[in-house]
Amino acid sequence: MIHLVRNVLLFSAFLSLAACAASAPAGSVAAPDTARKPASQTAPEDLSRFRPVFTPPKASVVPAAPVSRTPVTPLSHVNPQIEQRLRDQAYTNQNVKYAQGYRILAYVGLEREQAMAVRRSIISRYPEETDYITFKQPVFRLWIGDYLTRLEAEQAMLRIRPIAPKAELQAAQVLLNKTAY
Repeated sequence: MIHLVRNVLLFSAFLSLAACAASAPAGSVAAPDTARKPASQTAPEDLSRFRPVFTPPKASVVPAAPVSRTPVTPLSHVNPQIEQRLRDQAYTNQNVKYAQGYRILAYVGLEREQAMAVRRSIISRYPEETDYITFKQPVFRLWIGDYLTRLEAEQAMLRIRPIAPKAELQAAQVLLNKTAY
């Protein structure tokens, strides 16, 4: 919608400019000189007094520190603490079942038989896809897939488009498939 409004505004501006150009007098009118002036002209005033002047830093010789070749032994071991935090985070992540993702809305309509026919045709061709049928009176909705990224969902929608030409991509809370990761 935003692109449509922008295109309409650009088109109207283009037509206005074309109308102005078409309504110019037919006689020869001297155009103002907009050519770049040669570089040989100097500035009207000297601005060098406003430029900052820096004094160069004094060169000081710092003796190089001797390089010690003895290995440094750690005073406190952080690894057990980090491992415990990682175990805690992994345990917390096991309990997460849903994430924000995308599903394909393959069918919206009043007829249950039509929704089931679309479902059967998609599942017969792509058995790995999950499907969800919802019914809120009087509308049946057929949702396909649990996709975490829009790219995955767009690729799946390209596969499903021949079966369900009016399929749409919609953001939804999707079920995480822990076996795939």
